[in-house]
Amino acid sequence: MNDRTFSGYDIIGDVHGCALSLRILLSRMGYTQQQGVYQHPSRQAIFVGDIIDRGPHIREALHLVHDMVSAGHAQIVMGNHEYNYLCYATPAPSGFAQPYLRKHTPRNKRILQETLEQLANHPDDQRDFLSWFEQMPVFLDCEHFRVVHACWHQTLVDRFIAMNGSNRMRRGFLFRSAVDGSQEHEIMDILLRGTHLELPNNEVMVSRDGFERSFFRTKFWVRDPYYLNDVVFQPDPLPVHLARLPLTREQRSELTCYREDNKPLFIGHYWCQGEPEALSPSVACLDYSAVKYGKLVAYRLDDEARIQNSKFVWVDVAREVAFID
Repeated sequence: MNDRTFSGYDIIGDVHGCALSLRILLSRMGYTQQQGVYQHPSRQAIFVGDIIDRGPHIREALHLVHDMVSAGHAQIVMGNHEYNYLCYATPAPSGFAQPYLRKHTPRNKRILQETLEQLANHPDDQRDFLSWFEQMPVFLDCEHFRVVHACWHQTLVDRFIAMNGSNRMRRGFLFRSAVDGSQEHEIMDILLRGTHLELPNNEVMVSRDGFERSFFRTKFWVRDPYYLNDVVFQPDPLPVHLARLPLTREQRSELTCYREDNKPLFIGHYWCQGEPEALSPSVACLDYSAVKYGKLVAYRLDDEARIQNSKFVWVDVAREVAFID
């Protein structure tokens, strides 16, 4: 896509079934419904993924975004939740140890529970949205900006394109990506879930969403970090006795850095809090926990080469939507 087709772009964070918040946000930015589809006379919306799961109006949000994309008024990149659903619902080819690409374990079902329930009585939607997810771009590399759900890792982006011929998955790549330890699995894990480090000494921490984890998510735009706490990037803080441990040489080798002189990059995924602001001059996260009564956030991108804090716009879900939804 030529990113000069429109006068500007409105890049929108993780929706997670918050359809009413999304309608308010689109209206706030000058989008109106014409023939049932939200559109702007001169701008295009871009969604960073994670339209599904957790929220109250997943099916409505899917139809709203799908209709915008189909009509050319929006673009979207795949989120890890769309990828999870795709793997959960796609039958595995012969040779797999389970009938679907992703095992139907209690944990995997819990993550997708609201989506499965809200689409249960709509088999046509299940089929259509599953097909749409499989065709979604995994990233956008436009002339003046980039969009990916969790982390831009240039080596893995280049490898993805070499293996698929474009920014969309081929079916064979999808199948192989479901195999732990495969090159395809590593690519999708980092692009859609971000970089991470293992917790030292085989420790485990319980996150706020109730899951036990042996790793923590890391920043990918920091130069020369020294302590573990310098690179942690998630709502759950590290245990105090780990936060001030120096990074080992091996841990440093697992980190990557998106430089400040790269073109602006927009991500979601990370459950930020507070007032939206740039993570660095070249990186902005747009996930501010809308489904947890945080904010549904967009960035109004024009032709700037550095991210400007004045260009974030949002809906405060707790204040503006909670008593309506």
